[in-house]
Amino acid sequence: MSDAGLPTREQALSLVHEWIQTPTLRKHCLAVEAAMRHHARLRGGDEERWGLAGLVHDFDWERHPDAERHPVAGVAFLRERGWPEDVCLAVLGHAPHTGVPRETPMAKALYAVDELCGFLVACALMTPNKSLAELEVKSVRKKLKRADFARNVSREDIVNGAAELGVDLDAHIATTLEALRGIREELGL
Repeated sequence: MSDAGLPTREQALSLVHEWIQTPTLRKHCLAVEAAMRHHARLRGGDEERWGLAGLVHDFDWERHPDAERHPVAGVAFLRERGWPEDVCLAVLGHAPHTGVPRETPMAKALYAVDELCGFLVACALMTPNKSLAELEVKSVRKKLKRADFARNVSREDIVNGAAELGVDLDAHIATTLEALRGIREELGL
């Protein structure tokens, strides 16, 4: 932990690598971290804190891939190790089934970017060069309407997330896409 009681990015990344074996899930955590850092800059939030929430939001998914345990089990683990409560509440709030209200801008942003990051990656993989650089907001919007595309992604969470942030859906897609383009090499897109 740092002097302020906030874990370092290296500690969080170590936790992700210890608990997650699937490369795509690890990349998803990196994507959500990047989106959270970007949203923190836009909204005057603490970039490190928001980034950590994004990085660890799904760290327990492989061990607890059910709504009953994820992310509750992971947050219990974080709390035992002294992680800040606002980060823990944001991680809980990103999963609507927990019933934890999203009261802070960080919690709202995590909910808003989680499903969208996964959807943007799926859309990028459908471009000719499998590239985020080729992806356009209008093509993302078209794919959002297709129930047969990226079936496991909650369109409701994407739309509700933008609304909770108080932004237009197109602007939210564009902002999050910009964040992911910033780490496109890490994501392989």
